[in-house]
Amino acid sequence: MTDDPAKTPAFRELCKLSAIAVTRYAMIAEGDRILVGLSGGKDSFMLLHALHALKRKAPINFELIAATFDPGFPEFNIDVIQEYCRVNHWEHRTLKLDIGAILEEKKYTSTPCVLCSRLRRGKLYGLAEQEKCQKLALGQHFDDIAASFLMSLCRGQGLSTMAPNVATKAKEKIRVIRPFALAPESLIIRCRDEWKLPHAGKCRYEEQLADGDRAYFRGIVDQLAERIPNLRGQMLRSLSNIQSEYLLDPAYLKLEDSPGSLNGKQYADKQ
Repeated sequence: MTDDPAKTPAFRELCKLSAIAVTRYAMIAEGDRILVGLSGGKDSFMLLHALHALKRKAPINFELIAATFDPGFPEFNIDVIQEYCRVNHWEHRTLKLDIGAILEEKKYTSTPCVLCSRLRRGKLYGLAEQEKCQKLALGQHFDDIAASFLMSLCRGQGLSTMAPNVATKAKEKIRVIRPFALAPESLIIRCRDEWKLPHAGKCRYEEQLADGDRAYFRGIVDQLAERIPNLRGQMLRSLSNIQSEYLLDPAYLKLEDSPGSLNGKQYADKQ
């Protein structure tokens, strides 16, 4: 056993999966400046550790800047996050916004997480542009991607999920990348325990998050995993092998191969 968490099998595996994802989905290029969203949770802390480890060994040069959105909640512990970055010699920026005051002013009665998420993303996009960053790295892992796919499927939002490398709608020059796209949450939890990460980034609306759609579909993934061996690996294989001609979108069907087929509009007109 080693006392250095950077040398443990779990962290080595996490770095390996991150490197594969970064390479497979062309996430990082020579000279990139990457803004890394640091919420204070296990995923974002471990993402920074993994990216800094990758930076030391990668054959290309790129820069990392951590950024934390401070919602102004006393329980958020922004000081702990800032100190952790200082100890690890990570360049860090803080974006402050009093979410409580905004919610009160707007008399926001629905789930506050929707508004907070929109404001947080907007601030991060703005900072990325200000810092001349081409990429915004976020800590979503494969469990998040699997749950997002099920959520989109069941809510009629199309066959979609969190893409590993995608242009933002707000700022087309900035791409969102997810280096943990191939990593299961269980691996990140093992790394968290080995690194003894600080407790920070707590949100006062966590209980509402626990009752939300995303948590519900994450629970479904866990339930399915109890019945189906290697569920996450199988879902990853399926999401990486889209067979569009076997779906129901006419745009991807080879309808020209069926001459003389019944035209729905013509049929309706004759009724």
